[in-house]
Amino acid sequence: MTDVTLLSLLPDGVDVIGAGILVLASFFTSALTASAGVGGGLALLGLMTYIVPIAALIPVHGVVQLGSNAGRAVLMRAHIAWTCLLAFLLGALPGAVLGRFAVGLLPETAMETLLGLFILVLTWVRLPKMEGISGKGFAVTGFITTAMTMVFGATGPFNAVVLSKAFTERLTLVATMASVMTAQHLVKVIVFAIAGFAFAEWAPLLVAMMATGFAGTWAGRHLLVKMSEERFRLIFNIGLSLLALDLIRRGLS
Repeated sequence: MTDVTLLSLLPDGVDVIGAGILVLASFFTSALTASAGVGGGLALLGLMTYIVPIAALIPVHGVVQLGSNAGRAVLMRAHIAWTCLLAFLLGALPGAVLGRFAVGLLPETAMETLLGLFILVLTWVRLPKMEGISGKGFAVTGFITTAMTMVFGATGPFNAVVLSKAFTERLTLVATMASVMTAQHLVKVIVFAIAGFAFAEWAPLLVAMMATGFAGTWAGRHLLVKMSEERFRLIFNIGLSLLALDLIRRGLS
């Protein structure tokens, strides 16, 4: 296949080298989230800012994350807390609509700083147990984080830290996290499609990234199953903290 043919499959603003980097990165970031529970979405978003035109960044990232999380949810469907997922989806629908109208109106830097601080507090400060969190609580979480993800892309760490307080078993946590993120990204993609974003020109690159993302999810899931609960929680909390500190850095800078 010639370079001309390859370029014809790529959207405007993305070259062959950039596309190759994104396809490869989709594998490793999906494997990271599947094994450690968090981190892949924000890592991929950070990389995409250097390659994908800013106007396409959030919707394109949403489709890739939809595929990655859906694959993880399917592979781990036996461990999903379905009541949590349904409540989250009920909150996500109005949250996406609100967030779409808020794009460009809210101070992104302030949101990133506050979100980073909030994640650090929930991760390391001893709080009352949340195993009994109600469906209403999950719905509120879905509303808030879906509205936020419409503005600056990735709210996985926020969802992760809330769900980590509600579920003490790693397989349930990762599976349920994958299912709620699938719901969140699906709603987001639908709203962007209704708003007129041209997903069709990105289709070949998106299909390739979702394929490698599923392969990464499969590899990461095997690491997760072999990992002890204690090691997983340590890696999970450290990963959340690094992501929170990066959010604070980006907000303050």
